[in-house]
Amino acid sequence: MGKLITITSGKGGVGKTTTAINLAAAMNSFGKEVIIVDANLATPNVGLHLGAPIVPISLNHALLGKVKIEEAIYEHESGTKIIPSSLSIGELKRLNHGRLKDVGKRLRKMADFVIYDSAAGLGEEAIAAIESADELVIVTNPEIPAVTDALKTSKLIEQLGKTVKGVIVTRVRNSKTEMPIANIKDMLELPILGVIPEERRVQSSLVMKEALFHAYPKCKASREYKRIAARLIGHDNYKDNLGFFSRLFG
Repeated sequence: MGKLITITSGKGGVGKTTTAINLAAAMNSFGKEVIIVDANLATPNVGLHLGAPIVPISLNHALLGKVKIEEAIYEHESGTKIIPSSLSIGELKRLNHGRLKDVGKRLRKMADFVIYDSAAGLGEEAIAAIESADELVIVTNPEIPAVTDALKTSKLIEQLGKTVKGVIVTRVRNSKTEMPIANIKDMLELPILGVIPEERRVQSSLVMKEALFHAYPKCKASREYKRIAARLIGHDNYKDNLGFFSRLFG
């Protein structure tokens, strides 16, 4: 039986989808079978990132009971498996978010890890993805609004009886105006799983319809995603020299 990890955030635009895709790609590199599910039904982005914006069968069809979830699985040329959501807004009101749990139960039997890319915020969609998870990872930026929203998310997760595995801080520029990593850790009272540096090549990988991890495997961000993935899958022997912040807070 596989494990379902939901990647969530209190604020949009912090790099949640980029994180979900690259963690999945990095887990694949360790020989793990991984399926990414675009659980952000209102504003899905996984398919857009990986070149499958419109597909004949999507997660929406499975949630509506029209198909079995395995019929909505697509394999990217890199080997990453994804379940995109539909870009159509016509059926949103008819979707039963609660069925994300049932989908998760089914997918756990097909993969070592299932990754839900959750909707941002604390709405019904996000809560459904949170409640489906075995473990949760919060993504934030080193900015007070983003960290404050991350704190709200962690409190909601606690109220729902779930456990946060840790926090990934993305788009770190080491600027004096950023919130220090130590302060983020203290404010959230959660482990820092990793620190992802700002990487201009994320946009290039998006144009290429490829995960950063595959397009630029040697860049610092890709190496950090691999280190985080190793930690999530329990690959304790993996080591990479990734800098002061990761060694200290990872």
